[in-house]
Amino acid sequence: MAISTIATISISKTLTKTSISIPKSPIHNHLQSTNLKRNPILPLIFKSPIPKPITPNTYHRTQIKSLFTGIVEEIGEIRHLGFDNSGQSFDMIIHSPTVLQDVNLGDSIAVNGTCLTVTQFDNNRSEFKVGLAPETLRKTSLIELQKGSVVNLERAVKPSTRMGGHFVQGHVDGTGEIVSMEPEGDSLWIKVKTSPEILKFIVPKGFIAVDGTSLTVVDVFDEDGCFNFMLVEYTQQKVVIPLKKIGQKVNLEVDILGKYVERLLNSGFVDSIKSRSSTST
Repeated sequence: MAISTIATISISKTLTKTSISIPKSPIHNHLQSTNLKRNPILPLIFKSPIPKPITPNTYHRTQIKSLFTGIVEEIGEIRHLGFDNSGQSFDMIIHSPTVLQDVNLGDSIAVNGTCLTVTQFDNNRSEFKVGLAPETLRKTSLIELQKGSVVNLERAVKPSTRMGGHFVQGHVDGTGEIVSMEPEGDSLWIKVKTSPEILKFIVPKGFIAVDGTSLTVVDVFDEDGCFNFMLVEYTQQKVVIPLKKIGQKVNLEVDILGKYVERLLNSGFVDSIKSRSSTST
């Protein structure tokens, strides 16, 4: 599960906690009824994005540094997914009563483990809106979602939040494919296949965020390019993973400690320490 935001967000006084009505814009039928991956329009529109002017309502991802715990707070339902009236912004509107309880414009919410920024919200309809960048659609499983799909939601943590899971940034490293789902008693074994670039950071009994859910890896199968984990009955009722089918994708974020260790090893840091140690003796 995810850990709340630990950095300060600079927000204009005009962007304080004010409910903004989300316009009921028409939804492109072909984006509702088909898998977004098969839509030939996306590559064309996202190939040369048109830069937008910076306004008080525009947030840079670098301005928001958020942490999550991987503890899913709520399962939300997608009410809209598609382009706005301008045809330039690709947005998602999610129904979610719980995470809207103390929402502000610019807040970070993890949607299936992907850190996204709240751009509009409507407390009366219990909905909030986020924008999806082309790179987000390319790198995550969000591109497979449709209107009516359900997603895991978690607000960024506050300094006072209990850290029940592990440190999750909401920066998806890549996706995996569910290859098996096998019940054992009231628990559920799930096996996921992923790329070697991600698998190298996954270790038995280590942490991993799957669709934003903090889980413990049970085994790693290097020869198959897979790893597995088990969901107890309680967790099955609180997250979207059991609702998926074999062959569907899940978002993966590996433990950041592994990435730091690899960075240090590749930078020659260890060799320099050894060299200094041998010189001093």
